[in-house]
Amino acid sequence: MEMPGSAQLSRTVLLRIRSVLPALRPSERAVADLVLSDPSRAASMSIGDLAEECGTSTTSVVRFYKKVGYGGYAALRLDLARETARESAAHDVPAEVYEDINTADSLEDIVSKIAFNETMSIADTAQVLDVEQLARAVSAVSGSRKTDIFGVGAGGLVGQDMQQKLHRIGLTSFSWCDPHAASASAALQDADGVAVAISHSGATLDTIDFLKTAKSAGATTIAITNHADSPLGRAAGIVLSTAARETPFRPGAMGSRIAQMMIVDCLFVGVAQHSHDASIAALQKTHAAVQDRKLWRANP
Repeated sequence: MEMPGSAQLSRTVLLRIRSVLPALRPSERAVADLVLSDPSRAASMSIGDLAEECGTSTTSVVRFYKKVGYGGYAALRLDLARETARESAAHDVPAEVYEDINTADSLEDIVSKIAFNETMSIADTAQVLDVEQLARAVSAVSGSRKTDIFGVGAGGLVGQDMQQKLHRIGLTSFSWCDPHAASASAALQDADGVAVAISHSGATLDTIDFLKTAKSAGATTIAITNHADSPLGRAAGIVLSTAARETPFRPGAMGSRIAQMMIVDCLFVGVAQHSHDASIAALQKTHAAVQDRKLWRANP
């Protein structure tokens, strides 16, 4: 397999590292976590120093950078330095903003770090989102008899947002928070239905089981996940990938939800555009109904 050029890798090195996280061994994951938490610092470390800092061996570091797509450690360091410098220049942020939140941070530091990481989650997701996969998802949801949506925790909140949007344009959709109810509805799916599963890690067992049940029933299956090569991604017929920047200090952070909601918005607008006149009419009707309730409450 032909390896991508250094220029291409330098633009995507952090995205590539995040995408392979589920496939890494624990020792390799320790290296990835350190690099992602502070890529500028990692770029300045020797392979021995990096291994020692991560409590692992240089062999684990070698396995890590090969899985990311590099033939040598020097090339990885160079691209980390390039990417950090490029993003810092493009967004006018100091290198320390890349670091995870720590106890010494002021509220101003916290605001800067969160704002930067969440802004970049959207920008990175726009870069990795496969438009052909998105088009397939738009077509499937547009023609669906019923769309079931399932996610646990933060993914469930995004699922509720998606269901509300589809409902406003008159499409039959359900957002399930309970895995038993979700599985029951998935079992009643058929070839005219769609099942959407949302999981940042792609490793949430209930979410995977829901998608597999719907797939067995004949439904078109869509996964929204940060890791296309995760169990959820491999189980889905269509994968819409995010590139959120979660950190150990903020698991389930807003960055992942914002990235997922960006994909939901892209999917929704595509579906609404697919049946433009009917969608506009439905939005006007639902807006008028909600507005009437607001006026009634103000003037009973």
